[in-house]
Amino acid sequence: MSMPWGYHKNNGPDTWADNFPVANGPRQSPIDIVPGEASYDAGLKPLNLKYDPSTSLDILNNGHSFQVTFADDTDSSTLKDGPISGTYRLKQFHFHWGASDDKGSEHTVAGTKYPAELHLVHWNTKYASFAEAAGQPDGLAVVGVFLEIGEKNASLQKVLDSFQDIKAKGKQTTFVGFDPTSLLPACLDYWTYDGSLTTPPLLESVTWIVCKQPISVSSEQMAKFRCLLFSSEGEAECCMVDNYRPPQPLKGRSVRASFQ
Repeated sequence: MSMPWGYHKNNGPDTWADNFPVANGPRQSPIDIVPGEASYDAGLKPLNLKYDPSTSLDILNNGHSFQVTFADDTDSSTLKDGPISGTYRLKQFHFHWGASDDKGSEHTVAGTKYPAELHLVHWNTKYASFAEAAGQPDGLAVVGVFLEIGEKNASLQKVLDSFQDIKAKGKQTTFVGFDPTSLLPACLDYWTYDGSLTTPPLLESVTWIVCKQPISVSSEQMAKFRCLLFSSEGEAECCMVDNYRPPQPLKGRSVRASFQ
């Protein structure tokens, strides 16, 4: 049975360990990435991301964030190389953000937060399904992309334009023909480490790939994120903000960089 969790004081990250003991495990995410302490690994390959817009299916407000889901029954939208071996299929992408432009990302870089963070979630096709992969140490690979305040992001605007249909928890609508490649930074240099999902059940099955270069978002666009609701229709409106988990202890893990 799934336990109720969220980002409020009574059910937020500080309470998750009550129902999900792995919250105190050895490879929890996110972390604070300290560039000077990350080791350059010449053996890390460039990321090989191939996304097919025809696999984009729908967009959902799940009460914690919003997510865009992709058909993952073929190898049309995949991640290969980088720090992983084999083929990982794109399952969904979602974001985490703050109540203001000075906080919101889950990962931090030398203690610095970004306004938001994009997560592109992939699963290892050597397993039979996403659900099976999520329970394996090498089951998932998540590409993290920071958002920083700057120019309006035209590709992101296509996502934001659908928010009117998914304002409240549980709302869902079709979202087809979207190419998530358009949300990637021009430079795909990255940091990588072994971690976990950043939301319950916090499974320690994620190879994290955090891009060094952020993408731009305007303050006006960030304000649109905060118009979504944690609450369902008919409930008192509760704006969806600060839906991020704070950095977790590194516990001896190594962080590697694909760049010098």
